[in-house]
Amino acid sequence: MNHPFKGSPLALAAAAALGAAALGSAGVAVAQSATPAQGKQPGKYVAGDFHNHTTCSDGSTSMQKLVQKSTSKTADAPWGLDWFVQAGHGGSGNRNCTLAEDESLATPAYPLVYSGTGTLQGPTTTWQNTNPPVTVKGRVSGTPPAQAMWRWQSVQEIQYPLLEYLAAVKNQPMFLGIESVVAGHEHTSMSVITGQMPAGLSSAALPATGPYAALGNANALAMWEYCFDRNDTDTSRGNTTLTSGVGNNWDCSVPNSLNAADPSWSQLAAKLVPAGGAGTGQRGHAKTVEAVKWMAAFHPDGSYYVPAHLERAGPFNPDGNNGFNVEHLRNFNNAAPRVAFGFESQPGHGASSDRGEYAPRRNTIAGVRVDTVGGTTYGGTGVYAAQVGGVWDALLGEGRNWWFFASSDWHNRGAFGSDDRRSTQDFYPGEYQRNYTMVRTASGKLNPQNIVDGLRTGNNWAASGQLIDRLAFVACTSYKGPGNRPNAAVEALAMAAALNNTDVTVPGCATMGEKLVVRPGADVVVAIVVRDPEGSNYSPYSFANPSLMQVGINQPLDKPVLDRIDVIHGLVTGYKQPGNADYAGTWPNNWVFNPDMATVPAAAKNTSAKVLRTFNGSTWTSSGNGLLKMSFRIPAVTASQYVRLRGSNLPASVPYETDANGNPLRDLETNSAAVNATTSTSGDGYPENFFLKIPCKTVGTTEFNGCPSHLPTKTDGSYTGKFSALDVAAWADLWFYSNPIYVEVQGSVAVAGVK
Repeated sequence: MNHPFKGSPLALAAAAALGAAALGSAGVAVAQSATPAQGKQPGKYVAGDFHNHTTCSDGSTSMQKLVQKSTSKTADAPWGLDWFVQAGHGGSGNRNCTLAEDESLATPAYPLVYSGTGTLQGPTTTWQNTNPPVTVKGRVSGTPPAQAMWRWQSVQEIQYPLLEYLAAVKNQPMFLGIESVVAGHEHTSMSVITGQMPAGLSSAALPATGPYAALGNANALAMWEYCFDRNDTDTSRGNTTLTSGVGNNWDCSVPNSLNAADPSWSQLAAKLVPAGGAGTGQRGHAKTVEAVKWMAAFHPDGSYYVPAHLERAGPFNPDGNNGFNVEHLRNFNNAAPRVAFGFESQPGHGASSDRGEYAPRRNTIAGVRVDTVGGTTYGGTGVYAAQVGGVWDALLGEGRNWWFFASSDWHNRGAFGSDDRRSTQDFYPGEYQRNYTMVRTASGKLNPQNIVDGLRTGNNWAASGQLIDRLAFVACTSYKGPGNRPNAAVEALAMAAALNNTDVTVPGCATMGEKLVVRPGADVVVAIVVRDPEGSNYSPYSFANPSLMQVGINQPLDKPVLDRIDVIHGLVTGYKQPGNADYAGTWPNNWVFNPDMATVPAAAKNTSAKVLRTFNGSTWTSSGNGLLKMSFRIPAVTASQYVRLRGSNLPASVPYETDANGNPLRDLETNSAAVNATTSTSGDGYPENFFLKIPCKTVGTTEFNGCPSHLPTKTDGSYTGKFSALDVAAWADLWFYSNPIYVEVQGSVAVAGVK
């Protein structure tokens, strides 16, 4: 086996180094974004993941193993990412995720740990059973030897030093984040990178033995977690004990806020501690707005706040802690546009029996089961982004800097061990879904700051199943006369960018996350170049895609082919104002069984959004090596607008996968889990496998060249056998999404969220 942590770490250096307007009538700050073609440093698109788990929260692996699986390129994990953020849940946990599973993960500073009787202590060992025991701080909860450690302590004292050390050993950019348990809502991926991976790390000599003394720190991240995570109920102010006064002595006050004058303020904890009961969600949301304001006040360049799998917990519950409505996303972006700039609407958990862990009747509110918003995923993406004209298009239609991201949400492989390639739950970071982010750095070395800067710009696209691995998406002005740009000229710019894995820096052109300012009447030329990678992807399955077999296409799961690209277009009409009727609204709870845009409130939709063009094998040009190019013109523009992309391996009209227009259908027909009844007495639930519709009929000689044994079986009509679900369904149904390019027409509505 390849030992990625072995060798001579004394000789290695780390690549990680910490780099150092008013909106008018809307009355909120304007986010800063890259200015097209001016002031851009050279950059590359690099693949990463910022949402995953170890045993320090509710994952199944050590930090060492998760880092190895996510960033190395080994025979059993060939998908190594370019950058990596380790981000478990906030709150507390009683397991020590820094204890490695086996000798291949041991390092000089972090060797294997054995109990007093010689038993290997792995990452499920409790803090107090660790040899030697680890003392937990703050307001201690639990009973020895399983007392829980607050996440602020594990981040500050335990996890950060290990991750800094691994970043140096592997010479790869990494940092710590948190999947926060959100007051008033469910979960958010976030980080404060201040102090992490300092520049001096790149020239530091690493120790030949432990312990490792970190050069940097995650103090700011730890403080945020103590102050604002809903599951962190510690009141010690980050001190050794509740009353010692020794330690961090944190004060969670936010400049220009009520703080101690707020009814939710705890003098003992020096933070907001909203009361439960009626109004819990409203008070919690108010605390969370304070959380992003704190980030904007103290760490405006070094933090991000991206709601995770935001449809999963259902609609917002004013009396509980459930999901996010569109108004909450607006509130976050209004309060801190440089910090709260997007969402994970392509969730992890892609191999789950409920894809993404999205399900009808998932959570109970006021005694009634409510759906995940949308009821399920749609091609693995939540309804907020998957529905053309839905919540994402509503936010883009305001001209906001609100970007699309994906995540792995790695915990475990369900029925299989963490080293198996099969899964009934999750995929490792980079294995299935990844963010491709434009990162600019003069030195050519990646560091946490330029990764966060890249995420903030929105120059990012996300793909599942390695459907594509290069994208150049550019819009350029074209005027009559000397200012004319032929389509071929813009295609050539896009081709050069795709070949070099970079973007376009030509004046008069813009790419994802940017805006192109044009005079009225200009043509806008849009060019797209993608690379559909040749050979196999990271799927372990070589048998025919069951979804495509329904329409007579015999295509191996591990060799997907891009079928089409849709260009989605919408108008920009300006920011909606808090308090107005079109600012707030709840997505309809019965969407999965009655998808009707007429039932969606005005606040949550953009009726101008539509599929403008579709490209496929008959309308794009192949340039060899998997590169496909295409272009079109938007003639004589008079109104501000945007264009964004999506693409799939599935053509239109694939039963139970896509409709006649190529839109993704609900994933319920590949979800094998039971569906709850609406109430405990209603009797309207559905048993396991009820909705499954896509047969998997290929018989193989192994678990990988034929439909595997873990697929569910049932009788449907004349067919009795296996059905597509779990990881097979995920590998069968692949999509990519780009972030938008804005076009601002002079004299029309300003695209105010992008500089």
